[in-house]
Amino acid sequence: MNHETAQNSRKRLTADCSKCFGLCCTALNMIVSSDFPINKAAGTPCDHLQSNYACRIHRNLREKGFKGCTVYDCLGAGQFVSQITFKGQNWRDHPKLGTIMFQVFPVMEQIHEMIAYTVEALSYDLPHALTDKLCSQLKKLRDITKCEAEYLLSLDLVKLRAPLNELLTKISASVRANYIEKLPTPKSYEEYDHGGSDWIGKQLSGKDLRAFHFRGAYLIAADLRHADLRAVDFIGADLRDADLSGANLMTSMFLTQMQINSAKGNMKTILPFYIKRPLHWSH
Repeated sequence: MNHETAQNSRKRLTADCSKCFGLCCTALNMIVSSDFPINKAAGTPCDHLQSNYACRIHRNLREKGFKGCTVYDCLGAGQFVSQITFKGQNWRDHPKLGTIMFQVFPVMEQIHEMIAYTVEALSYDLPHALTDKLCSQLKKLRDITKCEAEYLLSLDLVKLRAPLNELLTKISASVRANYIEKLPTPKSYEEYDHGGSDWIGKQLSGKDLRAFHFRGAYLIAADLRHADLRAVDFIGADLRDADLSGANLMTSMFLTQMQINSAKGNMKTILPFYIKRPLHWSH
């Protein structure tokens, strides 16, 4: 899959709230915290959700204390469930569908996340054997998204994710190894592996972290200003309030929009082509 094809595939995973029945505002719960000013049970519409499924305070979410809403990204699962799975039937006109629709939504979100990782992996220069396995996974995942709601709810997501996780681990190792070999002064491979590390608040400003492995790492409030983060594996890393101002993430791997939305940055932060610069960064 070339760069252009990868771009088109990622665009299909972009949320379009105008085609969704406010599923994230209804299906998910809220807990009073720095992210939300209210408690809201899953399956209960937010008080700010209007009859047309638009948010009444969308432009002022952060000012109103709904930081979590500006971080969240469903990767297009909302409109897919609304328009494809339930064929445009909304939960207000068809209340009996509401409960199952709200249960299907987070399942579809996870499948879309797996598709996003697979599409990205296919954009890399890989051995044919790995590419073939990724193509097989992608077809399987896309076929699953077209299934009926009852089937989606019966899925074992852990079992479904396992073979893809194994593939992504191999691909990360392969891509980063090739990158490391081209560095002027490469370190030993062990020095690049920081998967699951607790680097909360760590001072890393200006550091050369190219090809580091941060899978599942805790980088909460880490100072990554002007750091070189190219070819870094960020899958599952916690970047909440990490400062990415001026950092270079152009070729970072398995970075999601939600991770970037949860971090801090500025106009000088260099992002991968499929990541949008959060609006709140400009503030």
